[in-house]
Amino acid sequence: MRILIVDDEKEIAELVSVYLQNEGYETVKAFDGRTALDLIKGESFDLAVLDVMLGDTDGFTLCREIRKNHTYPIIMLTAKTDYTDRISGLTLGADDYVTKPFNPLELTARIKAQLRRFTQYNGNNTKSDIIEISGLEINISTHSCFLYGEEITLTPIEFRILHMLMENAGKVVSTKELFEKVWEEEYLDSNNTVMVHIRRIREKLKERPRNPKFIKTVWGVGYKIEKED
Repeated sequence: MRILIVDDEKEIAELVSVYLQNEGYETVKAFDGRTALDLIKGESFDLAVLDVMLGDTDGFTLCREIRKNHTYPIIMLTAKTDYTDRISGLTLGADDYVTKPFNPLELTARIKAQLRRFTQYNGNNTKSDIIEISGLEINISTHSCFLYGEEITLTPIEFRILHMLMENAGKVVSTKELFEKVWEEEYLDSNNTVMVHIRRIREKLKERPRNPKFIKTVWGVGYKIEKED
């Protein structure tokens, strides 16, 4: 698998590259935004690691560019400890974030997890598994989503959230359950990651914020999609 690493601190990019190559991955490094944009537009990757702060641009711009045409996982690197960068990245379609300074082994583990999930949900299933509710359709085997016949591009995380809600149509899925099943990590009460992704999915489905058709909020509990009558 081919991984793009974007960081203007060459030592960090080289370090990450060494760890990933030791795990058998092919890596491509970019030390500035201009080079990264050219690579994103001209080459194919299975995952991208993007530093938020770059000299000539930022990781959010690169994330936005990737999401125009690609669904492969994105992990953001941020030196800030507040939630502003994290929320911004997740809203734009990032799948995970790691705060600097970080342990290369942890980053490698997170990359492996994202690639495993993406591969699992992106066409390695042999059966055609389609769920359709009121004009909203997902195909598990092809990792595709359609709304009234029009294809909707979802990130791997967004697809897994929607899949879980549609699979449990008519039931309330708690925020805690969504987070722990999708991210495979322990949920903390202060974590608003699920909320940010739900908002992004609603935007893509052109949902009305005050009265969404598909994803309903059950305040204090979680979210649900009603069964089709």
